[in-house]
Amino acid sequence: MKKNVNSFPKNFFWGGAVAANQLEGAYQEGGKGLCIADINEFKGNLPPEKRSNKELSSVEVEQLLNKKDGVFPKRYGIDFYHTYKEDIQLLAEMGINSFRTSINWARIFPNGDDLQPNEEGLKFYDDLFDELLKYQIEPLITISHYEMPLNIAMKYDGWYNRQTIEMFTKYCETIFKRYKDKVKYWILVNQINLIEFESFNHLGIPSDHVDNLMEAKYQGIHNELVACGRAIKIGKEINPEFQIGAMTYYANAFPEVGSSENMLAALKQNQLQYYYTDVEVRGYIPSYMYRFYEDNNLNIEITNQDIEDLKNTVDFISFSYYYTMNINSQGETIPNSHINTKNEWGWGIDAVGLRLALNEYYDRYQLPIMITENGMGFYEKIDENGKIHDKYREAFFRAHIEQMKEAIHDGVELIGYYPWGPIDLVSCSSSEMEKRYGFIYVDLDNNHQGSAKRYIKDSYYWYKKVIESNGENLE
Repeated sequence: MKKNVNSFPKNFFWGGAVAANQLEGAYQEGGKGLCIADINEFKGNLPPEKRSNKELSSVEVEQLLNKKDGVFPKRYGIDFYHTYKEDIQLLAEMGINSFRTSINWARIFPNGDDLQPNEEGLKFYDDLFDELLKYQIEPLITISHYEMPLNIAMKYDGWYNRQTIEMFTKYCETIFKRYKDKVKYWILVNQINLIEFESFNHLGIPSDHVDNLMEAKYQGIHNELVACGRAIKIGKEINPEFQIGAMTYYANAFPEVGSSENMLAALKQNQLQYYYTDVEVRGYIPSYMYRFYEDNNLNIEITNQDIEDLKNTVDFISFSYYYTMNINSQGETIPNSHINTKNEWGWGIDAVGLRLALNEYYDRYQLPIMITENGMGFYEKIDENGKIHDKYREAFFRAHIEQMKEAIHDGVELIGYYPWGPIDLVSCSSSEMEKRYGFIYVDLDNNHQGSAKRYIKDSYYWYKKVIESNGENLE
């Protein structure tokens, strides 16, 4: 009788994941234009759950641009733009064999609609990828990770405007041609299903420029999916060996209680999360979305050419996994209502949920899977000896890696794991530095004060052992 594999594959990607806008800094250097992340303000006087820029009007954007006393940590990050060689050396010594980062769109086309790309920006990523390859670290590159040039949002209303399809595909063609011999693995859009929590950061639609924001968002998503289809076709023509993947945020919900009504609510919630990957894997708009458009009176423009473009599909699935949520019969989601262990931001630790997610995606798509974000933020301080004893982080990753191995034993084709923030960086949603994820500590606070010196945490050595043993030594 055939038995499933019960160990990580020999060529498994043990990586780490970051985003350009959260660590590069140098927001006005190298010919870079302003991107959407550059106006993400740290709102330290608000509770963590209210610090995210969910939606913004054009008036609010102008206010942020002109604000003199605000704190905008993503403009400075951890200065990776200047320190990437030292930081990559630290990551290489930890043993990672793949590194996920993004190309900041505004470094390549500062305004989005520029006739020619910015050579200085292109050269920076040439140098960055060369540095990774020097250590035999495979780049996994996200093309769009909340770094849309701000001009596209303000002048064109972001993804709501079909002209953005052309600007995006031009950007893709430029980087595909430039890095065709350096980058094999690409992710088109980071967490493409996030249109609520990171609405403006993702779609770039000023709320006061549209009459029906919900309709504008779903039109924007449709346009973005069309652009992804076109980009896949372009990429494969440039280098047939490219592996181009979809990425989603795991936001499936479990019924709060076991009733048919709650099960139906969960089904509808989960269909809305699968919509994006259903299109990118299967190559067509699923029928349940037409019912959703009808029920919500959404008039989405879908052309015959769109239908053709969507037929270009991805090679692998990737997703971020942080926590789980429940849903009731009214469709109200309740994060972590069944989980007792949580961090300071209310994120529940549910490692078994990762095994469930892996099985759900693999059952549905039968494509290779990467976990391209998984982590937990904690408040941390260096002790008097310059050490950080983060056993809690080791425990978090140990539990999740154990469930990954179980999923492999279930038959899931898991090919890579990328803990979020292998080095401390600015938090995506709340723009705070002190929500720390990394195996490497960076001495900066929420107000960008500190030495910026790097310190090795205990978990660095733990993850090094995990990698050396290919996931067998978790002690």
